[in-house]
Amino acid sequence: MISEAAAAPVDELAEQVSRTTGLSADDARRVVADVLAFFTETAEEYVRRRHRELQTYGARNDEIFARVGSELRHWPVRSPELSARQLRRIVYG
Repeated sequence: MISEAAAAPVDELAEQVSRTTGLSADDARRVVADVLAFFTETAEEYVRRRHRELQTYGARNDEIFARVGSELRHWPVRSPELSARQLRRIVYG
């Protein structure tokens, strides 16, 4: 849930996206919400999500942790460099 103070800039951005792209107001709000969710995902949430996604395609843990570790280096929100062991702990506790 977005606070009232944070809603004004989000609404303004959604209006701008709607005006400049031709998207409906509802579609523009969904796009803005998706982008905000993308950029507010923590490193831990990202690691867990990517692990599930890659497992779905049959990747093994060694491959997954190497790939996710590499992906985190290029993630828009910097995270500390995590070892394969640290990544495993995020996923499995």
